[in-house]
Amino acid sequence: MQITTETFGEIVVAHAPDDLTEDTVSLLQQAIRDIVAAGRKSVVLQMDQTDAFDSVGLTALVDLQDELKRSGAALKICGLGDSGQKIFEMTRLTRRFDLFDSVIDAVSTFRI
Repeated sequence: MQITTETFGEIVVAHAPDDLTEDTVSLLQQAIRDIVAAGRKSVVLQMDQTDAFDSVGLTALVDLQDELKRSGAALKICGLGDSGQKIFEMTRLTRRFDLFDSVIDAVSTFRI
């Protein structure tokens, strides 16, 4: 499995795996760390295909967001499906992350 990305100017959109679980999260974390290490500070995580979550995956997202903030980067999330939206609401991650319906909405909020 590979994390695919797209670049829109200075903004990188990373496509999250179908399952954000203990088995896949380290690959996602490394992909986003590599993006930031390459000098990109604006990252959108597109989660429209992600339909399975576990506590390890959610905790890793929080840790990743904290790590990016410390390095002066920002992480925004878009495209959560109904189940993802419910999980983010139940765990109160809706208060923690900037969530958007679409990539365009998320990308447009970055000031370049």
